[in-house]
Amino acid sequence: MDMEFFEPAEAAALMRCSEGWLRDGAAAGRFPHACWGKGKIVFTSEHIAEIARLSEILPTSHPSSTSHGASTTSTRLIGTRARNRLVS
Repeated sequence: MDMEFFEPAEAAALMRCSEGWLRDGAAAGRFPHACWGKGKIVFTSEHIAEIARLSEILPTSHPSSTSHGASTTSTRLIGTRARNRLVS
C-alpha cells in the first residue's frame, strides 16, 4: 500500500497554505478528505493533488475585443450598491 496520510498541519505545510484554509474547505465540502474516528480530518496524497487541481486558475482565451474596435475596459463590482449603479 503506497497511500500516505497527512494531518491538516502536515498537508498545509506541503501545500504552503494555511491549516485553517484546508480545514475550512474540507468542512464546507469543497475539498476531498477522509474522517477518522470522531471527525478527525486527514488527507491522502491523492486528496492533496486533487485540491491543487481544484485550486488551479487556468488562463482563459477570449476573442480579442480590439479587432472589433472596442476598448478593453472592465468594471469591478463590489457589493449591491455598485451593481445598482451599473443597472441605472
